[in-house]
Amino acid sequence: MPRKGRRPSRSIVLRRWLAVGALVLVALLYYRPLKAYIDARGQLAQHQHMVQQLRADKAMLEHRLGSSTSIATLAREARALGYVRPGERLYIVKGINHWRKLQRASMMARGGH
Repeated sequence: MPRKGRRPSRSIVLRRWLAVGALVLVALLYYRPLKAYIDARGQLAQHQHMVQQLRADKAMLEHRLGSSTSIATLAREARALGYVRPGERLYIVKGINHWRKLQRASMMARGGH
């Protein structure tokens, strides 16, 4: 003969449902702060990476600044900007890229490298 299971009393069922409801309420109350915390951690990681990159850029710029105080470096940078020394003449040559293409084409036609 199968045993008949006893049905739990109403008060026990009610307590169980109240416990489940309390757990759901606690989960709902913790959702937003937990989501904000996780988002803030992600932003913090991004900002830390950005700060690390900026520190590397700063170190490189400080190195360039330290090396740019020599006369030779300043002269090289000035020439790159188009400055000339007193007594020199500035010549602007146009069409260099076209000339280079023609030179390459003629070298290839002759079988050169």
